[in-house]
This record gives sequence, C-alpha cells and structure tokens, in this order.
Amino acid sequence: MNYIEYMKQELIPAFGCTEPIALAYVAAKAREVMGKMPDKIVAKVSGNIIKNANSVVVPGTDGRRGLEISIVTGAFLGDASKELEVLSNIDKSKLNDIDRLIEAGIVDIELIPGVENLYIEIELYSEEENSKVIVEKDHTNIILIEKNNEVVFKKDSENQVQSKVDFSFKKIYDFAKSCNYDEITPILDMEIEYNQSIAEKGLEENWGSNIGSLIYSDATSFNEKLVAYAAAGSDARMDGCEKPVVINSGSGNQGITVSVPIIFYAKEYKVEKDKFYRALMFSNLISLYLKQNIGKLSAYCGVVSAAAASVIGIGFMEDRPVNVLEETLSNALVVNSGLLCDGAKPSCAMKIASSLRNAFLAYEQALSGNSFKSGDGIVKSTVDETIKTVGNIAKFGMRETDIVILNEIIEGNKRETS
Repeated sequence: MNYIEYMKQELIPAFGCTEPIALAYVAAKAREVMGKMPDKIVAKVSGNIIKNANSVVVPGTDGRRGLEISIVTGAFLGDASKELEVLSNIDKSKLNDIDRLIEAGIVDIELIPGVENLYIEIELYSEEENSKVIVEKDHTNIILIEKNNEVVFKKDSENQVQSKVDFSFKKIYDFAKSCNYDEITPILDMEIEYNQSIAEKGLEENWGSNIGSLIYSDATSFNEKLVAYAAAGSDARMDGCEKPVVINSGSGNQGITVSVPIIFYAKEYKVEKDKFYRALMFSNLISLYLKQNIGKLSAYCGVVSAAAASVIGIGFMEDRPVNVLEETLSNALVVNSGLLCDGAKPSCAMKIASSLRNAFLAYEQALSGNSFKSGDGIVKSTVDETIKTVGNIAKFGMRETDIVILNEIIEGNKRETS
C-alpha cells in the first residue's frame, strides 16, 4: 500500500472517542444483520476497549459515559452505515428508554483475555433470531458476521488488515516534499476544517477540566497558544462535544494533536497552501509511522508520537534542515515515551499539553545543537532505529503495565459502585 492509500484509510472522520464509538458501530451493525431490535446483548471485549471506553463522555447521549450506553445506544439508535459517525444525529428523545434498558440488564459485558488489544465481539438475541459481529485490530475492521449461527461473512486471518507500509523517515520526508497530493486534498481540507473547529469550540465553552482554556489564559508565547488550542480540542472531544474529528492512528486525540498546531501556525504566519498541505502530510505520516509497530491501543500514550510529529511539521514549514527534524523527533520521543495511557478522559488534554511542550523544547534543543547523542539511554545512531526502539518498549515492555492499569481501573470501578 502506498502512502496516499494509507492516508485515505487512516485519516477518517469520527464522531466521538473512537473506542465507545466502535462499540456503538459494532452493535448497530449486529442489529442491522439481525434485522430487528434485540432483547439481549452480549459484548465480549479486550481490556483496552474497557480502558478507553470507561470514562469518556459518549457524544449524542447528553453527558452519559461508559460501555453500556455506547453499546445499547448503538444497537437501538445508531446507523451502522455511518461507521465511526454512527451516533451522529441520533434521536435523543429516546435516551431515557435506553437508560431503562440498561437498568433492566439488557447488556452483559465480558472481558476477554488473550485477544488483540482492539477486539469487540457483540451478539444480539431476539426471540429465535440472533446475530454476531466481530471487529479486530482496527475500529471498523469486521472479521466475522453471523446470523442465526450461520456465517454470513468471514475475513481470512491473513487479510484482516492491510500489510505494513514501508516507512522510514527519509522516505516520508522525500514523499512530502515532492508528491502529487491532489487525490487527498479533500481529506486534508476536512482535517483542517474539523480539527480547527473543535479546537476553537474547546476554548469558547466550558469542557471537561478546561486544560486548554487554563493554558490560553496564561500563554505568553505563540507556541503556548498552539498547545492551548490542541488541548482545548481534546477537552471538548473527551467531554462529548458533538463535532467530528479527523483521526490519526485510530485516535481523535492523536488526530487533533498531529494537526491543530500546524493548522493554527499556518493561519498565523500565512503559510502558502502547498507548503501547508505538505507539512500536514509529513506530520500525519510520521505519526502513523511511529504508531505502526505499537498498534492502535496499548499502555503507550499515543499523543507523545503525535505531538513530536506535529512540531516537526512546523519545522518542515520553516524549511529547517532534515537533520534538525530528525533530532527533534528523537529528542522528544526518548523523553516523553513513558507517558501512560489510562484510558480516554479529561486528563488526555493535559497529556497533549505535556507532549507538545516537550516536543517544542526538543525542537529548540535541536536548533541549538544540543541534541541527545547515540548511547544516551535509548537514543540510537539513526532516528529510524530510535523509533524502532521506542516501539519495542511500548509494544513489549509496557504489556504488563497495560494489564496493571486495567486492573486498577476495574478495581476502582468496583469501589465506586459498592
């Protein structure tokens, strides 16, 4: 798969945090397959789905949170044809009915160990009818559909997701510098419109913990304003703002982080459109590269990668030498890559702020000739080797960390409800 096709696949709009929305999508798809409303729902999910859908507000549900509301609202009110915008424009007058169904125990949720980090299996039952839909590895990657215990669709395991893209820093840089991007201009325009809009909305109104507004109120530099805009976009998104976002690596927060600083920088400094588009492509592809070996869900906070990619996108617009961009990326990754993902919730906005501030410092470090050297901890001799190292730590080294985080979240929920 080439870079253009990969961006088409990955840079897509999503209405709400992608894990609860994926739950709603699979439930809506299962209802579509069964052809009627269910009397019972059984959801079997991976730990990372629980972690990321546990605390975030589900858009369209008037402030409701959690897996149950995502699944039942998707099953009864969602439109599966909209995929990750499945809950846009739902009939809110029926939300009280959804609450009553949940209280009556219509949905059972089971944690399934030993599956992919992103795994959702939803079964619906109604009298003698039933259906099952399974999504794995990607939020809309359906691998199995059954109706009345008969297989309707099954994706071969070898073809469940597209093969890995041939990434390297130099290949991405050269591509961004010289490619014909006419084919994805509509996607870039959508990213600019959607992600700028939610960032502005985040500063205009009261959302979550208002991290973006707090930063903006004390911002003494333009870089801090860029940090504030990105954090504000997350404030709004995590608190149920009914605006879509163009995602990156399956994440709206990463989509916001990787694009919003570039968008507002280009607007402030009137960067020519061609350079602006190329910087957005560069930033998005670098972020996708950084997450390729880690996977979409893990204990590694993906905004670390997105923030580093965003800041070197600004460096790209400033025509900095390629070695400065490489060193900035390496500097940023080796410092903040230990930032933990404990699910989607208001604190994501502060993690975005922390990661962008770190990345801007890494940029100044590279510009001043003070970059970390090979052998300084996990710093390697090339940026690609450093990226591989960070990926190994995140995917393999943080696997047990992910389990501990999930257990703490589950135990915390038990204490809250006892």
